[in-house]
Amino acid sequence: MPLSLNPSSLKRYYDLVRLFYKYGRGDLVRELPETDSIAPKADDAPPVPAKAEELARDLEALGPTFIKLGQLLSTRPEIIPPSYVPALERLQDDVKTFSFDEVQKIVSDEIGVRLSKAFLEFEAEPIGAASLSQVHRAVTRSGREVVVKVQRPGVREIVTDDLQALSEVAAFLEAKTAFGAQYQLSGMVEELRRSMMRELDYRVEAENMRVMAGHLSRFERVNVPEPLEDLSSGRVLTMQFVRGRKVTKHSPLIMQDVDGEGLADELFRCYLHQVLVAGFFHADPHPGNVFLTEEKTIALLDLGMVAHVGSRTQESLLKLLAAIADTDGDRVADIAEALGETTESYDRIAFRRQLSILVAEQAGASLAKLEIGRLLMDVQQIAAANGLRVPSELSLLGKTLLNLDRVGRTLCPTFDPNESIRRNIALVARERMHSSFSPSSLLAMALETKEVLQKVPARLGQILDLTANNQLRLKVDTIDEHLIVGTLQKIANRITLGLIIAALLIGAALLMRVDTSFRLWGYPGLAMIFFLAATAGAAALAWQILRHDRSQYGPGGNKR
Repeated sequence: MPLSLNPSSLKRYYDLVRLFYKYGRGDLVRELPETDSIAPKADDAPPVPAKAEELARDLEALGPTFIKLGQLLSTRPEIIPPSYVPALERLQDDVKTFSFDEVQKIVSDEIGVRLSKAFLEFEAEPIGAASLSQVHRAVTRSGREVVVKVQRPGVREIVTDDLQALSEVAAFLEAKTAFGAQYQLSGMVEELRRSMMRELDYRVEAENMRVMAGHLSRFERVNVPEPLEDLSSGRVLTMQFVRGRKVTKHSPLIMQDVDGEGLADELFRCYLHQVLVAGFFHADPHPGNVFLTEEKTIALLDLGMVAHVGSRTQESLLKLLAAIADTDGDRVADIAEALGETTESYDRIAFRRQLSILVAEQAGASLAKLEIGRLLMDVQQIAAANGLRVPSELSLLGKTLLNLDRVGRTLCPTFDPNESIRRNIALVARERMHSSFSPSSLLAMALETKEVLQKVPARLGQILDLTANNQLRLKVDTIDEHLIVGTLQKIANRITLGLIIAALLIGAALLMRVDTSFRLWGYPGLAMIFFLAATAGAAALAWQILRHDRSQYGPGGNKR
């Protein structure tokens, strides 16, 4: 893709080149995982370097697109060193607010009436600000307490221009550098584009909230806010106000009155259901998006970032989580290989060795140091370092579980996420089995079976025609076709001779019941002849087998 000469694009090219030049020669590249390195355990993670904090500040200065890019990079441990991840995760905070006049104009334009007509009260001071929006408390005309999420003015145009520049630079780097080709930068930018376009349309987030509420209906202590459709649009989202605070903001005294372990376990079971049964999960459960309500329940906020998981990927992730929970390194490696796509540089021996060491170390980790989400991200890092591309869902699930680990331990310091997954994985597997036999899935199976059965007569007819015309051929690719055919013929001959011997024995047994004047050794003669023939044939067959094996193999059983 040729680079654009548009002035705004040129400025972004300059910003990107400056960013790559500043960080591409330093720790960011030197700390990238090498093929023979093992991803560090969570408890051995190095402190956040000053360069990482500086990178976070530079991304914030470049605007919302690059803030989201930093957040995306924090989920890609194969690209970003582990020590940089905490600084990039922080990019969701400390964003400047925009004026209340602009808020009034945007809300009025979007819902079609003045702010005072739509709301009884509307607080001018926002209660939160993010890279794409800010949030205000309000009260509707019906007296219902709500929060109103308002998109930043002009942010859609800024994001569109930034994404165009990023796409062009990524395509250039992918075509011209080994780094770009290895990490598929164009695909990463496209993933960022899809994510940001969905987040910029608040109608999508409102629909996510409605769908998620349906999936969470079976969980009594986990819920999401309800959107108000008549006061929402593409740039404004009005939703139910949740009375509560972030799980990290509650004092230890208050937490003593909370069933922390029960809440943490239900939250984990809820996410396992989302990922492995529903195939639709809240992909950003950092502590700022998880509220402990006044009713001592959990509320999940900000459903702008969700992820979808296909049925086959669900099956693989279910097996992978079970293998990790059982600390079975070989099975983890097998499943990761099946999930991933090998490249020319794939080093299978190194990948399996490093993964086995990682899982074995996890088996001996203490409860306080055990982070299954980090382990999933380490699996992806080791895979990328050895030339195995695994689906992006793996890293997104890893970051999701990593955030859940932290939320779980905030709710209950002694909570064991690994044990929770091991305990709940069987329940999730049963739910998957039940869901696989829904009316729609049974109908799909019936239609597939019908298609197969419809093709059987035609294919059987083709085989019979080929057989009748002596045109049926079996193509077998082997090292020595003649040896295979000869061996098969010998096997067939032995089987045939064995059947003849068996028939003679059965015939002899039946003839023993027929009394005749011709007798041998006091028994019916014909029966004894059959018996002697069978005995001679069996002896000859045994001698042939022993002589053949002795000629083919040495005394020790080794092939000559």
